[in-house]
Amino acid sequence: MDLPTSYLYCEHDLLQHLDYARNKKRPCPRNEVAVAVGLDFVAGCLGGCAGTLIGHPFDTVKVRLQLQSQHKPLYRNTFDCFKTIIQKESVLGLYKGLSSPMATLAFINAIVFGVYGSVIRHVDNPDALGNHFLAGCVAGAAQAVVLSPVELAKTYMQLQGCGEARGGATPGSPRRYRGSAHCIVAVWRRGGARGVFRGVWLTVLRETPSFGVYFYSFELVCRRMAEGAGKETGVGGLLLAGGISGMLSWLSTYPADVVKSRFQADGAGGKSFKYSGALDCAWQSYAAEGHRVFWRGLMPTLVRAFPVNAACLAVVSIFLRLTRRPKNDDEGNGA
Repeated sequence: MDLPTSYLYCEHDLLQHLDYARNKKRPCPRNEVAVAVGLDFVAGCLGGCAGTLIGHPFDTVKVRLQLQSQHKPLYRNTFDCFKTIIQKESVLGLYKGLSSPMATLAFINAIVFGVYGSVIRHVDNPDALGNHFLAGCVAGAAQAVVLSPVELAKTYMQLQGCGEARGGATPGSPRRYRGSAHCIVAVWRRGGARGVFRGVWLTVLRETPSFGVYFYSFELVCRRMAEGAGKETGVGGLLLAGGISGMLSWLSTYPADVVKSRFQADGAGGKSFKYSGALDCAWQSYAAEGHRVFWRGLMPTLVRAFPVNAACLAVVSIFLRLTRRPKNDDEGNGA
């Protein structure tokens, strides 16, 4: 395909530039590859920040709905959950646990976009959609190990004070943690590395295929729109493609996310552990609440996924388009 679209962002232009150098039997411009990786890092940070700020309230609602008891539910539906949190805990209640993903955002997004870009630059055919799926899977698995303890702390913080009034006068989860960092330290003291990395394999199981679907669908949608318009995908197209890819990626692994959330939340607030393992968590959840439990909280997740990923991938794509337009070696060299 001749048109640069998405994470071929201008990766398309960079790859053409590297191929030109190889065909001319010149040394591979490693400095330009290093710059490309650095731009991946910065772009990922900017896109991740935009997505996190937009999506965290929806994530809080998703976690609350996933973990509430079917027999004694605190919330009737997504809207009621939003309303109840704001009434009892103020708007800030929707942003509980935000410091954990924000504090590690730079590193996590550096892994995702750095690994993804590196894989795409090293495959034989970077234009093949299957390679975008492969690169996404590798990136998802690579960052899952870092993401897992971050999400553990976020989940603990989001559940803290669940159901309390603003002043904390009504019964609710005890406020054990002053912040995400304090939460991680407390979990470490209680259970060591095993406690901090509780649910890591479930995170890998969720993130690996999810990111494959994510980048594959983003690239596919961008290409179809670019082919129809006869030019590279504009801002509106990037937003649409990002939103669609985000929703599809969540749909592809949502049951695994429900089990992960329940398994990681087990023992929150110093309570005794209910599940002996991930499979036991899945089985007990199914036995108590049926198959529908694995789709609980899906609506706020999809509502969140569209604007979050639209903002994230649009910001990343636009940033790299503006910064990654390497000039042909012929220019200035006359060769």
